[in-house]
Amino acid sequence: MAQAKPRQVDLEKSMAELEQIVEELEAGELPLDKSLKQFEKGVKISRDCQAALETAEQKLQILMGDELQDVEPDELDADE
Repeated sequence: MAQAKPRQVDLEKSMAELEQIVEELEAGELPLDKSLKQFEKGVKISRDCQAALETAEQKLQILMGDELQDVEPDELDADE
């Protein structure tokens, strides 16, 4: 059986959709069943984005080899 090709994720579009879902849930105006469906949709989007980011990181790891290093957030602030 052929393995399914991973779905391509548009991170910007997915993040915008996730933000919209969060706003709807925070507003508290949706019925419970709709809130649960939106929450489930948000979790799926979040997981898809995480998988896409992990795939990108793996590709960078292959391309950069030992040159790729973790950077702490405070190190980024020091550059400014």
